[in-house]
Amino acid sequence: MVEKKVRVRFAPSPTGHLHLGGARTALFNWLFARCTGGTFILRIEDTDRARSTPEAISAIIDGLKWLGLDWDEGPVYQSGRRERHAKAAEELISMGRAYRAEGKLGPQQAVIFRVPDEKVAFDDMVYGRIEFDAGLLDDLVLMKSDGSPAYNFACVIDDADMGISHVIRGEDHISNTPKQLVLYRALGLEPPRLAHVPLILGPDGSRLSKRHGATSLSQYRSEGLLPDALRNYLALLGWSSGDDQELFSKEELVERFSIEGISKKSAIFDPEKLGWMNSCYIRSTSDEELLEEALPFLERAGFHGIASKKGTLLAAIGLIKERVRSLVEVPGAIDFFISEELSFDGEAVRKHLSSPGSLDIIQRLAGMLQGLESWDAGSIESSVRTLASEMGVKAAAVIHPTRVAVTGRKIGPGLFDLMEVLGREKTVLRLKEATDKFGEV
Repeated sequence: MVEKKVRVRFAPSPTGHLHLGGARTALFNWLFARCTGGTFILRIEDTDRARSTPEAISAIIDGLKWLGLDWDEGPVYQSGRRERHAKAAEELISMGRAYRAEGKLGPQQAVIFRVPDEKVAFDDMVYGRIEFDAGLLDDLVLMKSDGSPAYNFACVIDDADMGISHVIRGEDHISNTPKQLVLYRALGLEPPRLAHVPLILGPDGSRLSKRHGATSLSQYRSEGLLPDALRNYLALLGWSSGDDQELFSKEELVERFSIEGISKKSAIFDPEKLGWMNSCYIRSTSDEELLEEALPFLERAGFHGIASKKGTLLAAIGLIKERVRSLVEVPGAIDFFISEELSFDGEAVRKHLSSPGSLDIIQRLAGMLQGLESWDAGSIESSVRTLASEMGVKAAAVIHPTRVAVTGRKIGPGLFDLMEVLGREKTVLRLKEATDKFGEV
């Protein structure tokens, strides 16, 4: 038997945002197509005219692009195939397998399929052999009285016409499978191979929902997740490479992915692990790429017209990316590099600028730094330690007040590195301003 060329599809209904479950389904289909040299098709199942919206379609397409999931064919819009669906329904009527019935949704009659009293079975690529008694099913609506196709019927016709070889979808679709199989059999069509993937559950073991936090791609994007991190995390929700590796590049996922690696057990969504994974990707992303990703968040935080400060921003990003877990945290981590006026933490001021002698220390340091021959982290550190020695205090007695004076806070990146990035002029100015602001020496 010749194995058919792999053709898979992601077929979302555009009635809302693209949620994590749908995004994972899209990812698994995309990975299977890419690892087998197959074709990935995007089909928009927009036959529900009342609930489908252009905004939802745009959100789906933008979300897939953001995740890096490109498609080879499509998007194909199911609503544009109504004539094909109606023709297939007429074929079943002419075969005596379907009949017309009065409907409530429009002037036309609905088309109903007579479900045969027979057994149906299939070999699921994840769950193994599954059998149903089709005789227990009610007759199926094929075409509604408003002229639109029912989900299961349109799905069968479209998958057959598009030559879909494999259908990878959530396990909640297992109940649709017998309805679709009797239609394939009635039409004399070969069904695709099926792989149902486990549900995604929240940390409490219930189905993932809004009460567990963000559930849509757009929410995670706005919360500062990197697409590479979310793609990596989604891949591990219900799939394993067979070893302990957790961080995968896109290329590694394509190389390692297999349907055999999909688990039968429901996947537990762990927001803490996702946050950790995002921090790993932030650290490994180049400063240039990370700044590009962070720019919308900086603008959202009120930092406009910062293109002229790109050099400072790049250096600042390099210093703080070890300390943040998401892009949302970037503006707060680097604001003191680009703000003209500092916002001081009250506790930091009380602890490090209100102690006896602290303002004298930073005033004297300002003078030393003003005449420093070379402005680099090493030279700055040498000056700080020299001053501490001259004043008979520990280096910390100079370092802590200096940090608060130039950043407004008591923690952050390495002091000497950040002072180098701030530059001599801004550093000295802030030391002098802190002396004026918090009292006379």
